[in-house]
Amino acid sequence: MIVKSYKTHKVRANDDLYNILNEYLPALEEKCVVVVTSKIISLCQGDVIKDDDIVKKDDLVKKEADYYLEHVHETPYGKVFLTKKNGLLIFSAGIDNSNTADGHVLWPKNLQETTNKIWKYLRKKHKVSNVGVLVTDSRLIPTRTGVVGFGLSWCGFLGLNNLVGKKDVFGKEINMTQVNLVESLATSATVVMGEGAEQTPLAVITNTPFIHYQDRPPTQEELEGMTWPIEKDMYGQLLTAVEWKKGGSGK
Repeated sequence: MIVKSYKTHKVRANDDLYNILNEYLPALEEKCVVVVTSKIISLCQGDVIKDDDIVKKDDLVKKEADYYLEHVHETPYGKVFLTKKNGLLIFSAGIDNSNTADGHVLWPKNLQETTNKIWKYLRKKHKVSNVGVLVTDSRLIPTRTGVVGFGLSWCGFLGLNNLVGKKDVFGKEINMTQVNLVESLATSATVVMGEGAEQTPLAVITNTPFIHYQDRPPTQEELEGMTWPIEKDMYGQLLTAVEWKKGGSGK
Protein backbone atom coordinates (compact mmCIF):
# COMPACT_ATOMS: atom_id res chain seq x y z
CA MET A 1 0.00 0.00 0.00
CA ILE A 2 1.29 3.46 -0.96
CA VAL A 3 -0.07 6.66 0.57
CA LYS A 4 0.83 10.07 -0.87
CA SER A 5 -0.43 13.40 0.45
CA TYR A 6 -0.97 16.59 -1.59
CA LYS A 7 -0.40 20.14 -0.50
CA THR A 8 -3.06 22.78 -1.17
CA HIS A 9 -3.46 26.47 -0.55
CA LYS A 10 -4.74 27.48 2.89
CA VAL A 11 -8.39 26.53 2.64
CA ARG A 12 -10.81 29.13 3.97
CA ALA A 13 -14.55 29.33 4.51
CA ASN A 14 -16.63 29.13 1.33
CA ASP A 15 -13.77 28.03 -0.93
CA ASP A 16 -14.86 25.76 -3.78
CA LEU A 17 -14.19 22.11 -2.88
CA TYR A 18 -14.28 20.87 -6.47
CA ASN A 19 -11.79 23.52 -7.58
CA ILE A 20 -9.46 22.23 -4.86
CA LEU A 21 -9.89 18.65 -6.04
CA ASN A 22 -9.28 19.71 -9.64
CA GLU A 23 -6.19 21.76 -8.88
CA TYR A 24 -4.33 19.55 -6.44
CA LEU A 25 -5.21 15.91 -7.05
CA PRO A 26 -3.15 14.00 -9.64
CA ALA A 27 -4.67 12.02 -12.48
CA LEU A 28 -6.33 9.08 -10.75
CA GLU A 29 -5.70 5.49 -11.73
CA GLU A 30 -7.92 2.47 -11.20
CA LYS A 31 -8.06 0.96 -7.71
CA CYS A 32 -7.17 3.94 -5.57
CA VAL A 33 -8.77 5.67 -2.58
CA VAL A 34 -8.92 9.47 -2.40
CA VAL A 35 -8.75 10.78 1.15
CA VAL A 36 -10.15 14.19 2.10
CA THR A 37 -10.06 15.74 5.56
CA SER A 38 -13.49 16.64 6.89
CA LYS A 39 -12.26 20.10 7.82
CA ILE A 40 -11.85 21.35 4.27
CA ILE A 41 -15.31 20.02 3.42
CA SER A 42 -16.72 21.91 6.40
CA LEU A 43 -14.87 25.07 5.41
CA CYS A 44 -16.07 24.85 1.82
CA GLN A 45 -19.63 24.30 3.04
CA GLY A 46 -19.33 27.29 5.35
CA ASP A 47 -19.89 25.14 8.45
CA VAL A 48 -18.06 27.66 10.59
CA ILE A 49 -19.05 29.73 13.60
CA LYS A 50 -17.05 32.93 13.92
CA ASP A 51 -15.40 33.42 17.28
CA ASP A 52 -17.27 36.68 17.83
CA ASP A 53 -20.61 34.88 17.38
CA ILE A 54 -19.93 32.35 20.16
CA VAL A 55 -21.36 33.48 23.46
CA LYS A 56 -20.46 30.23 25.22
CA LYS A 57 -18.73 27.29 23.57
CA ASP A 58 -20.45 24.88 26.00
CA ASP A 59 -23.80 25.83 24.48
CA LEU A 60 -22.47 25.33 20.95
CA VAL A 61 -21.23 21.84 21.82
CA LYS A 62 -24.59 20.86 23.31
CA LYS A 63 -26.35 22.19 20.22
CA GLU A 64 -24.12 20.27 17.79
CA ALA A 65 -24.01 17.00 19.76
CA ASP A 66 -26.54 14.21 19.40
CA TYR A 67 -25.92 13.34 23.06
CA TYR A 68 -23.48 14.64 25.66
CA LEU A 69 -22.41 14.11 29.24
CA GLU A 70 -23.30 17.02 31.47
CA HIS A 71 -20.02 16.80 33.34
CA VAL A 72 -17.29 18.88 31.71
CA HIS A 73 -13.95 17.10 31.72
CA GLU A 74 -11.01 19.25 32.74
CA THR A 75 -7.83 18.35 30.86
CA PRO A 76 -4.38 19.97 30.79
CA TYR A 77 -5.52 21.55 27.51
CA GLY A 78 -8.87 22.95 28.65
CA LYS A 79 -12.48 21.87 29.13
CA VAL A 80 -14.05 19.23 26.91
CA PHE A 81 -17.40 17.46 26.70
CA LEU A 82 -17.62 13.78 25.86
CA THR A 83 -20.29 13.57 23.18
CA LYS A 84 -21.96 11.25 20.70
CA LYS A 85 -22.43 12.47 17.15
CA ASN A 86 -23.33 10.48 14.04
CA GLY A 87 -23.07 7.28 16.08
CA LEU A 88 -19.49 8.04 17.17
CA LEU A 89 -17.88 8.97 20.48
CA ILE A 90 -16.05 12.24 20.04
CA PHE A 91 -15.01 15.18 22.18
CA SER A 92 -16.96 18.43 21.87
CA ALA A 93 -19.12 17.17 18.96
CA GLY A 94 -16.13 17.40 16.62
CA ILE A 95 -15.91 21.21 16.90
CA ASP A 96 -12.38 22.41 16.25
CA ASN A 97 -10.57 25.71 15.70
CA SER A 98 -7.15 24.46 14.59
CA ASN A 99 -5.80 25.07 11.08
CA THR A 100 -8.35 27.72 10.27
CA ALA A 101 -8.55 31.49 10.53
CA ASP A 102 -12.33 31.49 10.25
CA GLY A 103 -13.48 30.52 13.76
CA HIS A 104 -14.81 27.23 15.11
CA VAL A 105 -15.27 24.57 12.43
CA LEU A 106 -18.19 22.15 12.76
CA TRP A 107 -18.49 18.68 11.29
CA PRO A 108 -19.84 18.81 7.71
CA LYS A 109 -23.57 18.67 7.18
CA ASN A 110 -25.07 15.88 5.03
CA LEU A 111 -21.63 14.31 4.89
CA GLN A 112 -22.53 10.96 3.31
CA GLU A 113 -24.45 12.69 0.54
CA THR A 114 -21.45 14.97 -0.06
CA THR A 115 -19.07 11.99 -0.06
CA ASN A 116 -21.21 10.20 -2.64
CA LYS A 117 -21.18 13.31 -4.85
CA ILE A 118 -17.40 13.60 -4.63
CA TRP A 119 -17.10 9.91 -5.61
CA LYS A 120 -19.36 10.32 -8.62
CA TYR A 121 -17.52 13.47 -9.69
CA LEU A 122 -14.06 11.90 -9.48
CA ARG A 123 -15.15 8.77 -11.38
CA LYS A 124 -16.51 10.88 -14.20
CA LYS A 125 -13.68 13.40 -14.33
CA HIS A 126 -10.85 10.85 -14.20
CA LYS A 127 -12.69 8.15 -16.18
CA VAL A 128 -12.07 5.46 -13.54
CA SER A 129 -14.46 2.80 -12.27
CA ASN A 130 -12.66 1.41 -9.23
CA VAL A 131 -12.07 4.37 -6.96
CA GLY A 132 -12.96 5.07 -3.35
CA VAL A 133 -13.47 8.26 -1.37
CA LEU A 134 -12.74 8.48 2.34
CA VAL A 135 -13.39 11.48 4.60
CA THR A 136 -11.28 11.62 7.75
CA ASP A 137 -10.91 13.38 11.07
CA SER A 138 -8.87 12.60 14.19
CA ARG A 139 -9.77 11.47 17.69
CA LEU A 140 -8.39 9.96 20.87
CA ILE A 141 -8.39 6.29 21.87
CA PRO A 142 -9.15 5.66 25.57
CA THR A 143 -6.00 5.27 27.71
CA ARG A 144 -3.66 6.05 24.79
CA THR A 145 -1.69 9.24 24.22
CA GLY A 146 -2.11 11.20 21.00
CA VAL A 147 -4.71 11.36 18.25
CA VAL A 148 -5.26 8.93 15.40
CA GLY A 149 -7.13 9.29 12.16
CA PHE A 150 -10.56 7.77 11.67
CA GLY A 151 -13.15 7.63 8.94
CA LEU A 152 -16.26 9.79 9.06
CA SER A 153 -17.67 8.61 5.73
CA TRP A 154 -16.70 6.58 2.70
CA CYS A 155 -17.92 5.59 -0.74
CA GLY A 156 -16.92 3.24 -3.54
CA PHE A 157 -15.49 0.35 -1.53
CA LEU A 158 -16.55 -2.19 1.07
CA GLY A 159 -15.97 -0.66 4.50
CA LEU A 160 -15.69 -3.92 6.45
CA ASN A 161 -13.83 -7.11 5.66
CA ASN A 162 -15.84 -9.77 7.48
CA LEU A 163 -13.71 -12.78 8.45
CA VAL A 164 -16.39 -14.54 10.48
CA GLY A 165 -16.68 -18.17 9.40
CA LYS A 166 -13.31 -18.20 7.67
CA LYS A 167 -10.25 -20.10 8.90
CA ASP A 168 -7.23 -18.70 10.67
CA VAL A 169 -3.63 -19.78 9.97
CA PHE A 170 -4.12 -22.96 12.05
CA GLY A 171 -7.45 -23.86 10.47
CA LYS A 172 -9.59 -22.68 13.38
CA GLU A 173 -12.86 -20.96 12.53
CA ILE A 174 -12.91 -17.21 13.16
CA ASN A 175 -15.91 -16.27 15.31
CA MET A 176 -15.96 -12.48 15.59
CA THR A 177 -13.25 -10.64 13.64
CA GLN A 178 -14.24 -7.97 11.16
CA VAL A 179 -11.49 -5.74 9.79
CA ASN A 180 -12.56 -2.08 9.67
CA LEU A 181 -11.01 -0.90 6.41
CA VAL A 182 -12.44 2.61 6.75
CA GLU A 183 -10.61 3.21 10.04
CA SER A 184 -7.45 1.42 8.93
CA LEU A 185 -7.12 3.46 5.75
CA ALA A 186 -7.94 6.68 7.60
CA THR A 187 -5.23 6.06 10.18
CA SER A 188 -2.59 5.32 7.53
CA ALA A 189 -3.55 8.41 5.54
CA THR A 190 -3.42 10.67 8.60
CA VAL A 191 0.19 9.62 9.19
CA VAL A 192 1.27 11.30 5.94
CA MET A 193 -1.36 14.09 5.88
CA GLY A 194 -0.34 15.29 9.33
CA GLU A 195 -2.13 17.21 12.07
CA GLY A 196 -0.13 20.44 12.23
CA ALA A 197 1.03 22.94 9.63
CA GLU A 198 1.64 20.44 6.82
CA GLN A 199 -1.20 21.92 4.74
CA THR A 200 -1.87 18.56 3.05
CA PRO A 201 -5.61 17.83 3.43
CA LEU A 202 -5.70 15.46 0.46
CA ALA A 203 -4.14 12.05 -0.10
CA VAL A 204 -4.34 9.18 -2.55
CA ILE A 205 -3.88 5.56 -1.50
CA THR A 206 -2.76 3.14 -4.20
CA ASN A 207 -1.64 -0.48 -4.40
CA THR A 208 -4.66 -1.70 -2.44
CA PRO A 209 -5.19 -5.39 -3.30
CA PHE A 210 -7.17 -5.96 -0.09
CA ILE A 211 -9.84 -3.37 -0.93
CA HIS A 212 -13.07 -4.55 -2.55
CA TYR A 213 -14.23 -1.70 -4.79
CA GLN A 214 -17.94 -1.20 -5.43
CA ASP A 215 -19.78 0.33 -8.35
CA ARG A 216 -22.17 2.18 -6.01
CA PRO A 217 -22.35 4.15 -2.78
CA PRO A 218 -22.69 2.17 0.47
CA THR A 219 -26.17 0.92 1.25
CA GLN A 220 -28.05 1.98 4.37
CA GLU A 221 -27.39 -1.47 5.81
CA GLU A 222 -23.65 -1.08 5.20
CA LEU A 223 -23.65 2.37 6.77
CA GLU A 224 -25.51 1.14 9.85
CA GLY A 225 -23.24 -1.90 10.08
CA MET A 226 -20.23 0.35 10.62
CA THR A 227 -21.57 1.50 14.00
CA TRP A 228 -21.81 -1.07 16.78
CA PRO A 229 -24.80 -0.71 19.16
CA ILE A 230 -23.71 0.34 22.64
CA GLU A 231 -25.47 -2.58 24.30
CA LYS A 232 -23.32 -4.97 22.25
CA ASP A 233 -20.12 -2.96 22.43
CA MET A 234 -17.07 -4.18 24.35
CA TYR A 235 -17.14 -0.87 26.21
CA GLY A 236 -20.91 -0.96 26.67
CA GLN A 237 -20.71 -1.39 30.44
CA LEU A 238 -18.92 1.95 30.70
CA LEU A 239 -21.03 3.76 28.13
CA THR A 240 -24.35 2.77 29.68
CA ALA A 241 -23.26 3.51 33.26
CA VAL A 242 -23.60 7.28 32.68
CA GLU A 243 -26.55 9.51 31.90
CA TRP A 244 -26.45 10.90 28.38
CA LYS A 245 -28.26 14.19 27.76
CA LYS A 246 -29.92 14.75 24.41
CA GLY A 247 -28.24 17.50 22.43
CA GLY A 248 -29.61 19.79 19.75
CA SER A 249 -28.94 17.22 17.03
CA GLY A 250 -30.23 14.27 19.07
CA LYS A 251 -33.01 12.15 17.61
